[in-house]
Amino acid sequence: MPINILMPALSPTMEKGNLAKWLKKEGDKVKSGDVIAEIETDKATMEVEAVDEGTIAKILVPEGTQDVPVNDVIAVLAGDGEDVKAAASAGAGAAPAPKPAEPPKPAAQAAAAAAPAPTAAPAPSAAPVPQPAAAPAAQANGHARVFSSPLARRLAKEAGIDLGRITGTGPHGRVIARDVDDAKSGKGLKAPAAAPAAAGPSIAPSMSDKQILALFEPGSYEVVPHDGMRRTIAQRLTASVQNVPHFYLTIDCDIGKLLAAREEINAAAPKDKEKKPLYKISVNDFVIKAMAVALQKIPNCNVSWTEGGMLKHKHSDVGVAVAMPGGLITPIIRKAETKTLSTISNEMKDFAARARARKLKPEEYQGGTTAVSNLGMYGINHFTAVINPPHASILAVGTSEERPVVRGGKIEIANIMSVTLSCDHRAIDGALGAELIGAFKQLIENPVMMMV
Repeated sequence: MPINILMPALSPTMEKGNLAKWLKKEGDKVKSGDVIAEIETDKATMEVEAVDEGTIAKILVPEGTQDVPVNDVIAVLAGDGEDVKAAASAGAGAAPAPKPAEPPKPAAQAAAAAAPAPTAAPAPSAAPVPQPAAAPAAQANGHARVFSSPLARRLAKEAGIDLGRITGTGPHGRVIARDVDDAKSGKGLKAPAAAPAAAGPSIAPSMSDKQILALFEPGSYEVVPHDGMRRTIAQRLTASVQNVPHFYLTIDCDIGKLLAAREEINAAAPKDKEKKPLYKISVNDFVIKAMAVALQKIPNCNVSWTEGGMLKHKHSDVGVAVAMPGGLITPIIRKAETKTLSTISNEMKDFAARARARKLKPEEYQGGTTAVSNLGMYGINHFTAVINPPHASILAVGTSEERPVVRGGKIEIANIMSVTLSCDHRAIDGALGAELIGAFKQLIENPVMMMV
């Protein structure tokens, strides 16, 4: 019986993928574990392995095809001893073979976006359902008018009872004196009307593509289509800003001792056969380690918010933002509090190289308990970063620079680095966040404390 090869789900959130390349062709024999294709997700290019032995009878989805839904049949495998032609014929009807997506032409896309959308023909309306007409409520001073006798109004006022809460028994529901007397004892009293919901702040709708393009002269721009990574980043960060209540804490750190320790460690690094050092510690490696240890010191910050309860993590899994063409990704240093600076350094170099080549595995960049974003190498001295759920925090690290500081009544020059902690206020309160960034400052200013 032919075996269907399906588009795999390479991450928990993956719904579609691009079939980048077939590494096997029709008629090739494969065995379990053989790499047969490459699939592009929003963040990485993953290899797909065969799970059965047999012969590739039919490829249903050609390489280069984009947005193939998860679990769609992409190829048919003839089992061992099975007729390949029969398996191919059987599999031909399993799924239509989509055509590889052609790269969009910027000019055509821009023109399409600028052109007015065709008006859809109105759908035939169903026969209107007759509804009882609501009697218009008479208004007085912005409130619905309550019909009542003069005596009833006076008595209600004296008793401090809202006429609107009294059930009238007079003609046409008119409130009379007897009704007010009954209301004093709680009889015939309606439940208080719910206060109208306060209108939330209105969010101005974003401009349409057509509106934006109309602001610029045709031919003065080029439309570069969004890839999957750019769309994913936009969706996740928009959701984070809208749904996660951020607050920010900034502190200055004197990293003079750290720079001295870094220089000493790198100078003492062992060398390989080619006389190259086996590691080279960066300031960012110290930052990762300090953040990991700080979370262990303040464990109530090492959390993730869920509607059902707070996840308190045992280890500090620190994501580190890595810039790559078209976006960024956060590979994760697992159990960073247990690792040496040299191990962290070498892991980061490996992650960064594979991230830029889009070769990271989903488990290497998904999850984590916090993150670090360092723009110091670009000369940025202060910024705030957006939290990437399920993290409850992210540390934005600026450049180190010489600044005047006052010590013992004297002005001195020190190497100062500003860091800003973004916190999810649902999970971390202000005082707790202050404890965390304070613990980080203590560790980064006294790097020897990371070793104990």
